[in-house]
Amino acid sequence: MKTPSSQSVLLAASELSLPSQPQRAKSPVSSGVVGMLIFIVTEVMFFGALISAYLVIRAGLDEWPPWGQPRLPVETTAINTLALLVSGLLMLYSRKLMQKDKVSEGRKWLGFSILLGTFFLISQGYEWVELIKYGLTVSSSVYGGLFYLIIGAHGLHIIGTLAFLTYAWKRLGAPVNPLTPEGLLPVQLLWYFVVCVWPVLYVLVYL
Repeated sequence: MKTPSSQSVLLAASELSLPSQPQRAKSPVSSGVVGMLIFIVTEVMFFGALISAYLVIRAGLDEWPPWGQPRLPVETTAINTLALLVSGLLMLYSRKLMQKDKVSEGRKWLGFSILLGTFFLISQGYEWVELIKYGLTVSSSVYGGLFYLIIGAHGLHIIGTLAFLTYAWKRLGAPVNPLTPEGLLPVQLLWYFVVCVWPVLYVLVYL
């Protein structure tokens, strides 16, 4: 027969809660962001190599641009550059809205950012068509080859990033399993990169 003291001990023991399992600390940076930052570092080295080659070749020639080659549309591209920079600012504004749980409004400004990026891409494509008409091609000179290599590499990055952004924009408004603002961050970082690298290319190649 159990004594009252033993019963109280059992009762007290039953009221004790088991120690909770230690929770794993949440990483301050997602794996997607880390992966994108590593990719951006490799892209910085890639464009750094292109720019270095451009500067070395340019310094070895007496005349730049070479005689007989069409001049680049500095003014028109300056407008395109402004459009791309505004696109980056709108992207930043969109993220701030989403961080305040204004996902619908942030998605709207993200769409405007994508539209400006598309405008930049189309304008640059039209510029290429006109330059080819005037005789600036990959094989026309080293000047033409370097121009299409460097600016074309940036254009491919624009196309790829815009495709990802458009997909992400659709996922943000999905009725089932929508994309979260944090899930959008890696591709936003890539867009910031292609926006920031363009003024450097514009100054080096166009001016």
